[in-house]
Amino acid sequence: MTLSKNTYPLQTLVGVGVLLIGLGLAFGALTIPSAAGYGGVGPNFLPWLVALSLLVCAGFIIWESLTGGFRAIDDAGDGPAPYWLGFAWMSAGLLANAALITTIGFIFSCTLCFVLAVQGLKGAEGATHRGPAVWVKDVLIGMAISAPVYWMFTQFLAINLPGITSTGWL
Repeated sequence: MTLSKNTYPLQTLVGVGVLLIGLGLAFGALTIPSAAGYGGVGPNFLPWLVALSLLVCAGFIIWESLTGGFRAIDDAGDGPAPYWLGFAWMSAGLLANAALITTIGFIFSCTLCFVLAVQGLKGAEGATHRGPAVWVKDVLIGMAISAPVYWMFTQFLAINLPGITSTGWL
């Protein structure tokens, strides 16, 4: 492998970031038991598959950035600026879901995630002034999506998801 005279440090940094995420996921997969379940694969199969995929992608990204940069990348031009507030709303939704799922249960944490993500997406569309009625509608839609998912997993598939009661219905 011959390295190009023009290295692209930001592109290499992206590759290193993907590499660190892949390594973190692989480290987390080490703690998941590997006992084979239904279908002959254990619960650690998918985390290992994703971790290995990320590590392979990271290798390609780093190699590409060190041998001349991303050759087929389009020039960003003068397009619209990223909507960072929407990114923050969506990130807050995902992080809140992860932090609260064992405290307030699957249904309510996923509903919160949905409401915050919708706030970010609507803001990206330009709808920045949303009244309380719209927030209530978003909560009801989020519950209408997350509750049946929870019930399907807990009642019909017998897969334990965090709930706030021991009945499996909430």
